[in-house]
Amino acid sequence: MNIDLTDGLGLLGAVLLLWAYFAFQRDRLGIFSFSVLNAIGSFLILLNLCFHWNLSSFAVEVGWFLISLYGAIKHRDKSSV
Repeated sequence: MNIDLTDGLGLLGAVLLLWAYFAFQRDRLGIFSFSVLNAIGSFLILLNLCFHWNLSSFAVEVGWFLISLYGAIKHRDKSSV
């Protein structure tokens, strides 16, 4: 199996998304960290999708990225308290 750089980044993004979700469900991760990891993970998947195009996956990841970015910004100040 040959994995190029963009596939590796996309795979890393998927692992980040899944790990963040699992850690959040186990109360091991706060909402700010969860949102940041989701934004990073979806961004990495979006990079992969620029080289291996899939419109529906791209649409989901753009939405996931924007919602996660919104959550990170919204909860940024609350996490420093």
